[in-house]
Amino acid sequence: MNAPGYLDHPLPLAFAHRGGAYHPEIEGLENTMAAFAHAVELGYRYLETDVHVTSDGVLLAFHDTVLDRVTDRTGSIAETTYAEVQQASIGGREPVPTLAELFDAFPGARFNIDLKSEGSVEALAAFIEERGAWDRVLVGSFSRRRMGAFRRRTAGRVATSAHPLEVVAYRVLGSGRLARWLTRGRPLALQVPHRQGRLVVVTPGLVRRAHAAGVQVHVWTIDDPIEMNTLLDRGVDGIMTDRTDILRDVLRARGQWRDDA
Repeated sequence: MNAPGYLDHPLPLAFAHRGGAYHPEIEGLENTMAAFAHAVELGYRYLETDVHVTSDGVLLAFHDTVLDRVTDRTGSIAETTYAEVQQASIGGREPVPTLAELFDAFPGARFNIDLKSEGSVEALAAFIEERGAWDRVLVGSFSRRRMGAFRRRTAGRVATSAHPLEVVAYRVLGSGRLARWLTRGRPLALQVPHRQGRLVVVTPGLVRRAHAAGVQVHVWTIDDPIEMNTLLDRGVDGIMTDRTDILRDVLRARGQWRDDA
């Protein structure tokens, strides 16, 4: 069984996706200390990020496999030393943070972490183990192989979300309990887009089946207030957003925002 502590919080959960990447005050500073500090200042306690590992084993909070898109440097993270990464800047001013720096800077936050590389599996598992941070993280991956390796390495002590094939089980089967049995009860959450092309993924039926199995539904990445309200009315348990200001306003209007969280 996965550790439940991470999700022990009043619902719905509000996730700052990459720190709230498209908030007007921090646009262009995704996955930076400045972005996460901004989200925490707004009242967010659930921070979403991604992890890669440098060639010398340093765990970074960074989305892309290469530095090119968001920094003033180029090159593959996996083939770059941490000292070289430190020379890069995001938005012309922010360094690429390590996961350790985020954990230390925001001790009251919980982190939703996406495994973006093969090397990040062991590095993240060791990091969580060293810090005893079992209840501060929920880990996911689009890769079935990476997700399986991480679950084996952590022996169910860390909450995980469903990989795509596990999501399919909940989407197509008529019974949430059957889906839970087929997935061996491993995922504690389905973290999914509202739609995939023309297909509506987060249907009322999906939410009902997940809840019948004791599984939460978190939806990414939602920046429109009408869509947020639609999903919340549908009963989703969490929303990831790049517009942390808009989601906070929506939850406040619904009486579902907790300033003391």
